[in-house]
Amino acid sequence: MLANDVRLERLSTEELKQEILSLTKDRDGAPLKEKVLFHKDVLAPYFEQLQQRNPYPIVADQIPIVLGVWTPIWSTIPFHDALPGREHDKSYQIFHDNGYYANIARYAPGHRVGWLNKLSSFLAAYDLMVMQKFEIRDGQWFIQNVAIDQAVRRRIFPLTIERAEAWFDEVLDKRIEEFNTKTELPKELKLENLDRNTVKKFEKTYLATPKFEHLYVDHDLRIVKTQREAKQRPSYTIAIRRK
Repeated sequence: MLANDVRLERLSTEELKQEILSLTKDRDGAPLKEKVLFHKDVLAPYFEQLQQRNPYPIVADQIPIVLGVWTPIWSTIPFHDALPGREHDKSYQIFHDNGYYANIARYAPGHRVGWLNKLSSFLAAYDLMVMQKFEIRDGQWFIQNVAIDQAVRRRIFPLTIERAEAWFDEVLDKRIEEFNTKTELPKELKLENLDRNTVKKFEKTYLATPKFEHLYVDHDLRIVKTQREAKQRPSYTIAIRRK
């Protein structure tokens, strides 16, 4: 056993969580290749250790724990940065108790550039929402994409948790009957405001039915493993509760 593994075993669960948060702080904007290596070289032992301590290993027990609003603070999912300018603190995963959840993000290229930020009242932001159904099948999470919604808004109005929730609720109220009866996804995505090459990047992820597993979940932290296809490299996401 490696010395670092022994050290991690001796840490409390809370200490492990805090070290993960410290190690990943401000790293989500790194290139995907760099993040994949960072998981392999640094984070994997932490994930393995927390997985052994998962307080809710049974999926049925995880459902009530995940309800609410979360923000992914670090992820190796390529989809997250398919568009430039994602505002990491305005990315949300919203789980409802009716079996639906949404991944919502704001994209505002140049928002970290000081002089562009001063012009925010004149610039546009692109808000994207991927809506999904979730349920338990054979003791495992089953995730199915049901819709993508988008909006171009003025940057001066931040995408707060409350606005993200209201957007999700509004679309869900209008389309829930459609979602409840939908049995298959379209063969091709059609998204306004995006060129065809960008849409194709979304299609691969959106039209798939990914495997979804909580390596660790409690009331404040989730570590999620997803895999679109058996031959594909798994992706990992760390999310913290916002509400």
